[in-house]
Amino acid sequence: MANSLVRIPEPSNEPIRAYSPGSAERAALKQQLQQTLAAEVEIPVIIGGQALYTGTTTSVVCPHDHGHVLATAHQAGPAEVAQAVEAAGAAWQTWSAMPWEARAAVFLKAAELLAGPWRQRLNAATMLNQSKTAFQAEIDAACELIDFWRFNAYFMWRLYTEQPASAAGIWDYAEYRPLEGFLLAVSPFNFTSIAGNLPTAPALMGNTVLWKPASSALLPAYLLMQLLTEAGLPPGVINFLPGRGSEVGALALLHPELAGVHFTGSTQVFQGMWHTIGQHITHYKSYPRLVGETGGKDFVFAHPSAHVPSLVTALVRGAFEFQGQKCSAASRAYIPQSLWPAVRAGLEQACSRIRMGSPLDFRNFMSAVIDAAAFDSIMAYITYARDTDGFEILCGGHGDKSVGYFIAPTVIRSHDPGSRLMREEIFGPVLTVYVYADERLEETLHLCNTGSPYGLTGAIFAEDRAAIVMMSAALRHAAGNFYINDKPTGAVVGQQPFGGSRASGTNDKAGSLLNLLRWTSPRTVKENFMPPTDFPYPSMAEE
Repeated sequence: MANSLVRIPEPSNEPIRAYSPGSAERAALKQQLQQTLAAEVEIPVIIGGQALYTGTTTSVVCPHDHGHVLATAHQAGPAEVAQAVEAAGAAWQTWSAMPWEARAAVFLKAAELLAGPWRQRLNAATMLNQSKTAFQAEIDAACELIDFWRFNAYFMWRLYTEQPASAAGIWDYAEYRPLEGFLLAVSPFNFTSIAGNLPTAPALMGNTVLWKPASSALLPAYLLMQLLTEAGLPPGVINFLPGRGSEVGALALLHPELAGVHFTGSTQVFQGMWHTIGQHITHYKSYPRLVGETGGKDFVFAHPSAHVPSLVTALVRGAFEFQGQKCSAASRAYIPQSLWPAVRAGLEQACSRIRMGSPLDFRNFMSAVIDAAAFDSIMAYITYARDTDGFEILCGGHGDKSVGYFIAPTVIRSHDPGSRLMREEIFGPVLTVYVYADERLEETLHLCNTGSPYGLTGAIFAEDRAAIVMMSAALRHAAGNFYINDKPTGAVVGQQPFGGSRASGTNDKAGSLLNLLRWTSPRTVKENFMPPTDFPYPSMAEE
């Protein structure tokens, strides 16, 4: 590289395209949707840059039309995991030593490709394979992932500029080495941007990765691998291993060269991974870094001074966009009795206007949940509420999986603030509401803070500034991403770095310098320009 001190300019967030009727982007996306629907893709395992067709396959379908097959995906097994570890080790030798500017260039180019020729390909794959609306796909598969790649490169530069002080005659500096070994990235079905960030954030810092994508969202993941190859990512830096978690993840977790895990998914799975690593801690070359973003039971808490139309809009968007399949989705709400009649009427009116169906119809606000297992799990909670005293189903409460996995937007009132539906993550279009007496505000804030094991996102609504201060303090540890008069979803890279604590994860803030630091092993270097020439110290001289 040139001997200049290269600087990465501070990026700005990618503008969101509106896809309004008559717009060029709407026409381009609709055309790409038809092309993607018509082309059944064969997805290989990719190791060391080579496509492998194992013969053990699974079908990739549209959740809103589960009879339509988008792709056939080959599955990795034990042999492929071992081969991927070897490929990652070989690639590490050159990738870890590559100048940081060259690594940054790969992902900055990937961002430009996604902002341009790849935008509608990835949006269409996300809409069809994850049943996202055009807007939900745009903010995820396009804008957020573009932001991850641009901002991460900038944050890497900032991290490298963090240097220690030096005394007279001494030069102290730090280097941020990649970890020794390979990283295991395990990504979820619900966000293409997360699927893209989990393997690439560690790779940016010089690490090599085994990537196990979600089995229910393999088409967008495969396109990401193709995009990164076009951007110049060398073979073996990221190895693509679709397959069963019990075969891919479990084997990788036990390998002595495991250097870390970058995970987004369920709390139970992450805890199981942590337990496995803990049981085998003496087995590893280094202590593996564990970074996980897991579950949530995210709240909206309204003060009596809250503005009702804004509150209702936040509840509807927060709970029902992308069918509530966001770890940040509004899942429980605390509404004062004085506002409840107006809030209830607002929710009922809004839910009656929600259109649900295929994402191919851009007028739809909601589509299908991801698969049959998710449908059955969500409907079980609704059935439990219907069959149990203390609940009142106010909106929705029904589903149909004959063609696609559709569940109506559902609002349930719970008379018990400690009920299952107020405590447990449902991960679907179900909002549970507890109505509290206005005079019991502080008591109810305590219930909100302690009412679930999670600490991911939360929101408060109030016009009274003293109330905002008091509520923010009471809920200080209840959420890693906290919103005032806004819904608890929609964190933007560079503006609201994302992550929570408690049972919601390690809170290492995806899309920030903090996350990148986790994928480095710093070395401090001291050079003495005038080293001493004899060992006694002045204090040792005679009296």
